[in-house]
Amino acid sequence: MPDSTISWRLHQMKSQELIQSLSYGSYSLKSINHFSPNVSSSLKRIYNRVNKEFPYIQICVWDSRWFNEFMLHQMFRFYLVIEVEKDAAESVFNSLTDFSKKVFLNPDDDIFNRYISNFNEVIIVKSLISEAPIAEQEGIKIASLEKLLIDSLSDKGLFAAQQNELEFIYKSVFNKYNLNISKMKRYAKRRNQFDKLKMLLNNSTTK
Repeated sequence: MPDSTISWRLHQMKSQELIQSLSYGSYSLKSINHFSPNVSSSLKRIYNRVNKEFPYIQICVWDSRWFNEFMLHQMFRFYLVIEVEKDAAESVFNSLTDFSKKVFLNPDDDIFNRYISNFNEVIIVKSLISEAPIAEQEGIKIASLEKLLIDSLSDKGLFAAQQNELEFIYKSVFNKYNLNISKMKRYAKRRNQFDKLKMLLNNSTTK
């Protein structure tokens, strides 16, 4: 069968939602959900406030509660995270201190241990890594699931609660949601986590 015929047939099957594209040249017959996390009213207010005050910068937000869906041990302390362009991070931090006193800018491990661990919920402002995969939900730019999975490998302070469950988290995600593997690999290279990702992908997709 000619390649053009195969390509056309794959296109038809994707249009009819009979298959789903996992990555370039890789397809699945299994119907898998797309990740649509709950964006809380607090997270929406933070996003809208920053987006209104800084309309020309790139922004994405996420909530550490989203990981509870994939974990054995549930978290009870949470982060509302807003990631913005590096040059704007301090200005956004200063703006949000009027919104809440529990706001931290690019916290290191010492800040996590000394201060953040004392609160049930804090706001964290972080510098956004360029070319990070971002999604949109209800008009709000959020961290994609691909981004969160790779960041959990790199930002061990922010994702301390997930470190002992990474393999379980990856398997849980792969069993439930559709992921763009090519996007994950590109971002993993960007964050120097490609080898770790390959190992987790192999473990997650092996039956």
